Amino acid sequence: MPSLGEVPRVVNSERPKPWWLYPNLLSLDAPLVAVAWLFIFEKTWRLGYLPWQAYVSLGLVVWVIYVIDRLLDAMMRTDGVPDRVQARHTFHRQHRKRFAIGSAIASVIALVLVVTSMPVDIYAYCGIGLLFVAAFFALSVFSTTPPGETPYAKNILAGFTFAYGTAMLAHVYTGFSIFEMLRSRELICFGVLCMLNINAIDLWEHARRSDDIEIKATDELSLTLPLALLGAASLLFTGLLESSAEAYATEYSTRPFFCAILTGAGLLLLLNLNRQRFSRDAQRVLADVCVAAPFLVFLSFLSPR
Repeated sequence: MPSLGEVPRVVNSERPKPWWLYPNLLSLDAPLVAVAWLFIFEKTWRLGYLPWQAYVSLGLVVWVIYVIDRLLDAMMRTDGVPDRVQARHTFHRQHRKRFAIGSAIASVIALVLVVTSMPVDIYAYCGIGLLFVAAFFALSVFSTTPPGETPYAKNILAGFTFAYGTAMLAHVYTGFSIFEMLRSRELICFGVLCMLNINAIDLWEHARRSDDIEIKATDELSLTLPLALLGAASLLFTGLLESSAEAYATEYSTRPFFCAILTGAGLLLLLNLNRQRFSRDAQRVLADVCVAAPFLVFLSFLSPR
């Protein structure tokens, strides 16, 4: 009989996951950001009231889309290399049955809420949104982007689809046409912020893997220049009509919105400058925080003065 010291021990090599990573692992980060920005769109477009069903259905739909995307990504990874960069994909692969059941239930609940509680005009918005989602998944499955390269087309489409889906649940109650929303400064600026948020992680990882100084500089410029332009546009829109008292009264409701956009762009720039201080998982979480934190800035404009 072997002695106690000779008995082989089984050691679990997987480290416990930090608590702050679980919203990302469970795909809850994107729904929370979407719901926060739906509130911002509601107040910016002065709806007065937006039914709770709009918030719940948006959160559920965004969660389902992100779960499906991460399950597809996990299934398509055949290199056998542990997915350290995107731990959420490994987590979804390990719990794919639970996520599949949860997404099916969430889809049914969201469908019931939309059919029973949303105005008829929502179907036209949803039709366009489904085209964007279908195009996104088509790019995910059939993309020819080489492994390790930044999938710009997919990221741009994902960012705009996210922004469109968030804004449409508020815009459908304004009485204006879909085309008014598509060309609105609010949707365009929020869409750009979402695109840059998605691109940031890919660009950071691409630059980390490369030893080429020119590639690193190109990746840096690909993020900092659009963020700077977005910040400049936000500043322009916040003070564009300040000289006219009547126009100021009309446009004041958009000022907090563009201050929120400016905050998001500024935080992403700040994170970009200090990203070396954080792990890759922390970078991903903080990139989402940069898009969620402007909600607090927006709320400060609504508080009584």
